[in-house]
Amino acid sequence: MYQPPAFRETDLETQQAFIAAHPLGLLISAGEGLLANPIPFLLYAAEGPLGTLRCHMSRANPQWKALGQNPDVLVVFQGTEHYITPSWYPQKAVDGKVVPTWNYAIVQARGTARVIEDAAWLHANVSALTAQHEGSRQKPWAVSDAPDAFIASQLKGIVGIEIEIATIDAKFKASQNRPELDRVGVAHGLAAETDAEAPAMRELVKARGGI
Repeated sequence: MYQPPAFRETDLETQQAFIAAHPLGLLISAGEGLLANPIPFLLYAAEGPLGTLRCHMSRANPQWKALGQNPDVLVVFQGTEHYITPSWYPQKAVDGKVVPTWNYAIVQARGTARVIEDAAWLHANVSALTAQHEGSRQKPWAVSDAPDAFIASQLKGIVGIEIEIATIDAKFKASQNRPELDRVGVAHGLAAETDAEAPAMRELVKARGGI
């Protein structure tokens, strides 16, 4: 990933927190060509120097078989993103030397994937993933709510993937390379936008730009 110094984030705790907050990762690998599938991941931050990712996918998905031939993977976790118009820069009125750009937050993790077909591992992974996303609900659903025979049959249709993270990179592009007045202008401009992404990007611009 292209990493200008102004946008690079190297703190592991921050990188891991981002993955936990944006768990739907794009799993990219090579098979007969490139393969890419969006999959919800669980991060085990304390397992391995950089953490370990676990997920499962449908047995009908050809990607898991391709991993047996080439286990090297890239997992991309995408956060907030937004178009940035040069009209928000005060610099535009000074000399007009401004252009549009796009702000975004992203973390990329690389490692070697291990395919797992063990039923107990799969049950534990599905249960943990469910607990992670159901825990805050008023009436959380649990795997144990479904009949055992039904769950057993469902587990036969999936395979597990475990990836010990070998390298991790984070990029938070939030107008840090612009002068302070331009950063303020971007934050002000985003405040007037009505789309769902604008508030989160505004907060990122303020936090990363020190405004």
